[in-house]
Amino acid sequence: MNDISTDILLLILFLLILMSAFFSGSETALMTLNRYRLKHLADEGHRGAKLASRLLQRPDRLLGLILLGNNFVNILATALATIIFIRVFGDASIAILTIVLTLVVLIFAEVTPKTLAALKPEKVAFIAAYLYTPLLKILYPFVWMINAIANRLLALFGVHASEGKTETLSADEFRAVVHETKHFIPDQHSDMLLRILDLEDTSVEDIMIPRNEITGIDLTDDWKNIERQITHSLRTRVPVYHDSIDNIVGVLHLRKVLHLLARGELNIESVNSLIRKAYFVPAGTSLTRQLLNFQKKRRRSALVVDEYGSIQGLVTLEDILEEIVGSFTTDSPTRNFDIRPQEDGSYLIDGGAHIREINRSMSWALPLGGPKTLNGLILEHLEMIPEPGTSVLINNYSIEIMRTRNNTVQTVRIRPLAEKDEASDQHDEQNEDTV
Repeated sequence: MNDISTDILLLILFLLILMSAFFSGSETALMTLNRYRLKHLADEGHRGAKLASRLLQRPDRLLGLILLGNNFVNILATALATIIFIRVFGDASIAILTIVLTLVVLIFAEVTPKTLAALKPEKVAFIAAYLYTPLLKILYPFVWMINAIANRLLALFGVHASEGKTETLSADEFRAVVHETKHFIPDQHSDMLLRILDLEDTSVEDIMIPRNEITGIDLTDDWKNIERQITHSLRTRVPVYHDSIDNIVGVLHLRKVLHLLARGELNIESVNSLIRKAYFVPAGTSLTRQLLNFQKKRRRSALVVDEYGSIQGLVTLEDILEEIVGSFTTDSPTRNFDIRPQEDGSYLIDGGAHIREINRSMSWALPLGGPKTLNGLILEHLEMIPEPGTSVLINNYSIEIMRTRNNTVQTVRIRPLAEKDEASDQHDEQNEDTV
């Protein structure tokens, strides 16, 4: 070293600091790469992405290589800086050297390159991947030795580098990603993605047409009534039964029946010949599973049964699709309900309306964990059949029963309470169950 001029030593020191900056920045860039975008670019044939992806398959080896190079150049830079300072300022400059070199390395070899790498990870990482790939092959014996010692120490704590980390997203994490990327995709598309995630948490019982709203054909009925039902039905597939929906015979596809009607060949015998075996599903089946079941069995509707085998309702493929894309332009004849705004800010709603549909239409937060209809929610809360005029407070919604019939709530008035009124309304909650 004594034979080398101070100017050359300064040039070498400058190059070592640049190398240290490269090692520090590339480490940050490679470790902060978006793994899903990296995989996409690699699949598209991007050379840098392929090399970076291959390096990241064993992060222990990559880190060993980077830290080996970074520590080597930092130690060498410290040695050169010590020689330079002693030549220029004498032995008393060691204390000053420590402060100056710390600031130089911190600013130019750590903070600045790492900040740049965090802001532009792909550009830095892909360039580094071209250099690290051959460098890893050259220095592999040293990297292997370092990793062997480090991995043996980690194994003492039950950590094994060979296991690797599987990059997966949970449903909640994916939901957060969709929310964060809403400015890249239309709102309607992002809403559809979120609804698809919700299918797993929703059962057919939540969206089914209730038993009392199922329109079917009773084969024991008068033939004229049967013929009128066939010609005026708003559904393509209708259940067929004897006397009661519990005595289900099957499902009738009305398009096939209308061909017979046009030829004047429609009668009870021809109707019986076209009845297809009914398809039953448990009430707790998730919508994700039922959608796959419809596809597998090539069916478009199913009768929902409880644990005792009793029919609870009817679910169709269209009902599930509406959970994803929203309501179609043609409304379902059995799922219509009116929400009539009033001048005082309240709303008149049918008691048979589904709570999920109300929440979706009004952006409300009525409880979904129990009954599926507004009538059921009120009965569960009051634990009795209410008289008209009875009021109840549920989830900060004031609900007044306007009309009842046949032991069911027919019409209610709902008034969403403002947050500022919540405290004052809680005082009267105990007195609202009865008038």
